[in-house]
Amino acid sequence: MSDWEDLSDWYDKRQGETGDLWHRGLIDPVLLRLVGNCRDKAVLDLGCGNGYLSRRLARRGAHVIAVDSSSRMIKNARARDPKNSLKIRYLHSNANRLGEIDDANIDLVFANMSLMDIKNAEGGIGEVCRILKRGGRFVASISHPCFDNGPNSGWIMEKTIGNPARVFRRIRAYRKPSSDRIPWKLESGKKQYTRAYHRPLNWYAKVLSSNRLVITRLEEPEPTEELLAIERQNRSDLDSLGLLELPLHLVIDATKL
Repeated sequence: MSDWEDLSDWYDKRQGETGDLWHRGLIDPVLLRLVGNCRDKAVLDLGCGNGYLSRRLARRGAHVIAVDSSSRMIKNARARDPKNSLKIRYLHSNANRLGEIDDANIDLVFANMSLMDIKNAEGGIGEVCRILKRGGRFVASISHPCFDNGPNSGWIMEKTIGNPARVFRRIRAYRKPSSDRIPWKLESGKKQYTRAYHRPLNWYAKVLSSNRLVITRLEEPEPTEELLAIERQNRSDLDSLGLLELPLHLVIDATKL
């Protein structure tokens, strides 16, 4: 059983139909802008979670396949449209084994904050290449490898008399791929963990290139006013200042040759 299987009910409640604050106020606006108009296109949501973005694109006219390695995630996603009025095809499958999908059959694959949770991401990207049509696109949001390396990274604030606070990002162990357990704080106050995989930028560039996926755009999402306002209210200037100065996420747009 995967770590995400245990967290699936909590995650479903957290994401709802709009995504949690962090997704809708930071990551999703850029991801969706790069995804663009998908009407009448075959789209695959790789690591769909509770499927809120799958449903959003299906409502916009896309023909969506939603894939997740957690059976409970798929069950919860189906439950949000029990009659499947949106005609989404849900698949319980690992990212590196998408055998139910034919070669060169998909116009666009998107992976919203899922690549760094996939142990065999290289195999997953290989499958993305296989199922994409020539000229098809792969859009993926990830934790920014340069600035967010799990417990190997964090914020530092410097305050001096008479000067505004300055925020710095500390990071170590960037060059070598690694994995760590990432804590999630539940409403009960308990923590549960999932495993995430850090890979440097050149790893992504090499693996995409070796699978005939050429990077055409890189974007580093900036926080919306909604996110900044709530961060300032509920947390501290450290978080809001940091988000304005340094990106914690990266969105990759690549095209298959």
